[in-house]
Order: sequence, then structure tokens, then C-alpha cells
Amino acid sequence: MTTNNRMEMLAAVVALQTLKEPCQVTLTTDSQYVRQGITQWIHNWKKRGWKTADKKPVKNADLWQALDKETARHQVDWHWVKGHAGHRENEICDELARAAAENPTEEDTGYQAS
Repeated sequence: MTTNNRMEMLAAVVALQTLKEPCQVTLTTDSQYVRQGITQWIHNWKKRGWKTADKKPVKNADLWQALDKETARHQVDWHWVKGHAGHRENEICDELARAAAENPTEEDTGYQAS
């Protein structure tokens, strides 16, 4: 079992992992959760030992840590687009995500129900 947020994060991690050399990249997402998490929230989570302001464990910490590691290798410009608004590449990603959800090839072993 997984969540849409975990899959949005995993997509970004895998995309950055495919880049074998450090480079400048624009990563476009329709997920404010991913964009704000990696550009804003992550700094305090790291300072607090991966705890939220109310001292609870950060959800999806395994993927936040993986994404943090991958973004450190590159210069990443995070760009947000509104989902389901006709952005061509975003629509293609949605189609691919739906197809993958219907035929999963791996189990998300990092998911923890809260």
C-alpha cells in the first residue's frame, strides 16, 4: 500500500537518480507537498531530527531523505504547475501514473500507516 504523495516523491527521486553527472535541472511537479517539502519544510525537519514542530515523526521521512540526497547532487529549480489543467507533460505523467497504479511492479515497503 502506498499514497499519492509517496509516488509523487518517488517519481522525483528516480528522475534525479537517472542523472549520472551533477547538473542543473528544472523539475516540474503538480504536487505542492513535494515542492514545499523539499524547498521549505525539509530544513526544519533536518534540524529537529526528522520531527515535526509538534515533535511527531515526519511522514515519508525515508523518501524525504532520499530526495534530499539526490537534490544535493544537482542544482534543482522546482517548478509547480496546476494539475489537470492541460499542461502537456503533466497530463502524460498522469497517464503513466494511472497505468503503473493498475499494474504495480513493486511493493512500497517504506509506507507506514499512521
